[in-house]
Amino acid sequence: MAKVEKFEDLLVWQKGLSQAIDLYKLLANSTDFGLRDQIRRSAVSVPSNVAEGFERHTNKEFIRYLRITKGSNGELRTQIHIAIGIGLITEESGNELLSKSHIISSMLQNLIRTREEKFT
Repeated sequence: MAKVEKFEDLLVWQKGLSQAIDLYKLLANSTDFGLRDQIRRSAVSVPSNVAEGFERHTNKEFIRYLRITKGSNGELRTQIHIAIGIGLITEESGNELLSKSHIISSMLQNLIRTREEKFT
């Protein structure tokens, strides 16, 4: 495993950031302010929690924040399902976002497992 010196080097952070930016752009013209804002908060939470946990500089705290991130990512998927169901986003866009979110979730789980095995 290559030494990661900053959270910006983590692929899972990069993918989470990209996901948040994509959602901000997709929902830019939405007038459903409640769901739009909740989706944005959940999406922003994903890379933000990875960054915060990394910056805590302890493995235990990093793992804790990765678990929180995984929860936020699951919350985001639920909101995407709702957005598809009410027609806020198309099924095609929604399914693409759900797929990306599943990949991020798997990456988070793998990182948690690696950190637990290697550093505890």
